[in-house]
Amino acid sequence: MEMNDLIFTLLVGAVSGWLAGQIRQGFGFGLLGNIVVGILGAFVGNWLFRSVLHVSLGSGLISTIATSVIGALVLLFLIGLIRKK
Repeated sequence: MEMNDLIFTLLVGAVSGWLAGQIRQGFGFGLLGNIVVGILGAFVGNWLFRSVLHVSLGSGLISTIATSVIGALVLLFLIGLIRKK
């Protein structure tokens, strides 16, 4: 992954984490925590769609954000399961 790709993924992940926190209100970790979850979710979403599902939502900014938001929501869901125990 090139440096520009990494910076782009981090920025999109930060926005996605914020969006995921807005979608799943009550399951977030505050602004900074959601940004971290979003950054991790960007990588999770990328891995999930490419490696597991073998699908692509496209190559534009909107599809990249959608992939990252879905990854962040999956991550928030999994963290929520762990927190309940």
